[in-house]
Amino acid sequence: MKVSSRGEYALRALIVLGLHAEEISTIAEISEQTLVPVAYLEQILLQLKLLGYLKSKRGKHGGYMLAKAPDQIVIGEVIRSLEGPLAPMGCVSITSYEACPLEGTCLLKPLWALIRDSIARLLDQTTLAHLIERKL
Repeated sequence: MKVSSRGEYALRALIVLGLHAEEISTIAEISEQTLVPVAYLEQILLQLKLLGYLKSKRGKHGGYMLAKAPDQIVIGEVIRSLEGPLAPMGCVSITSYEACPLEGTCLLKPLWALIRDSIARLLDQTTLAHLIERKL
């Protein structure tokens, strides 16, 4: 599993919005705090909105805010929605399994499965609230 810049920037934006959960933040404000270029951030925020994590308001005092409480946003779900499967190799992916020619004899598969399970467990037990409250 590799988290792309899109995934990292999305988490940065969620953290900024979570720190101001009851307020509307402009793209410019989020960009300044996350160090993500406005044009790229617009795409990410739109995707997060389509996924149900954000809501937006148009107009002079418009911007973005969380659509859910920070304790209801599970980091594992966000990463899967943006990045796809968490498995380090296709042969142990639960959602995007890829057959391997060494299927019956591969001694690495248990290691890849353990890595997948460890990553999934940690990300699925972590909410945006945990990150904001620094309770990781």
